[in-house]
Amino acid sequence: MISTLLICGGGGSEHEVSLRTADFIERQLRQAEDIALVRVEMDGNGRLTDRNGGVRQLSQDRMLRDENGEAWEVQYVIPSIHGYPGETGDLQSLLELYGIPYYGCGPEASKNCFNKITTKLWLSALGIDNTPYQFLCSNEAEEIGKASMALQEWGQVFVKASNQGSSVGCYKVSSAEELDAALAQAFALSPYVLVEKSLTVRELEVAAYNYEGELVITPPGEVCAPADTFYSYEEKYAEGSRAVTHVEARGLSDAQLGWIKEASRRAFVGLQLKDLSRIDFFLTDDGEIYLNEVNTFPGMTSISMFPKMLENAGHDFSHYLASLIRAAVSRET
Repeated sequence: MISTLLICGGGGSEHEVSLRTADFIERQLRQAEDIALVRVEMDGNGRLTDRNGGVRQLSQDRMLRDENGEAWEVQYVIPSIHGYPGETGDLQSLLELYGIPYYGCGPEASKNCFNKITTKLWLSALGIDNTPYQFLCSNEAEEIGKASMALQEWGQVFVKASNQGSSVGCYKVSSAEELDAALAQAFALSPYVLVEKSLTVRELEVAAYNYEGELVITPPGEVCAPADTFYSYEEKYAEGSRAVTHVEARGLSDAQLGWIKEASRRAFVGLQLKDLSRIDFFLTDDGEIYLNEVNTFPGMTSISMFPKMLENAGHDFSHYLASLIRAAVSRET
């Protein structure tokens, strides 16, 4: 049996969604008879508790101990945490230090992709177009002036905290009054803020993942948010979400499909991603394609696109994840 630790929660703004993703992963791994799963929930202080509320501690000898000192070997970890510290590379750095193999991208790739500004710099270096933007490093007058000029030039912008996930800290702005409030809120969440040009677009998403040693890039799916809003955190995860998703986008040309696949491959390889990612694109009315963001640990709830696109590609999620676990543990022995 492969002893696998599922760590979920994290104590941040995406704690509850992380639990729902963990529920999905747990259901999938019940089908793998050779994987013994233990689930713990992390709070905002990094404390781990089991289902009964007992405190557990993961130590450098790769053992999970309870309050009575009883120990359970950990051969593999699934960090089911959206946002900090699961998508930021912090938890992955600890696992690297302990020498425990884990599901998902490494510390550097996670940190680079979680920071929206760093992502844009990497995408430009890889020759992948992304949305026009201004980068603000403080909430001071000179930096605010850059944001004001961007709003005047573009008419409407998105203000985004640079290192928040799932549209947390993202605000659509059409006026100077809205801009001041949005910047204050974004800077409360992040030391850096992105001001992006607002575009009329189709929102496309690709699942990119390693399956039996091969990199798979699915055809893009599409998210159709209501016309009066954008694809906010609430729209992504609320059971009553008004967003409509299509597991395969319709009406794309062969050239568009080809470039989306090539850009996804460049991003996955160039950013040194591992195991999985959801790569999001914008398609404008003029036919321009921008890579919007790379999500190194996408949601896996009942309405999430990543598992839907994987299954639409003809792959079984349980087999996919169990195979990654077996391969990683076999490399350790």
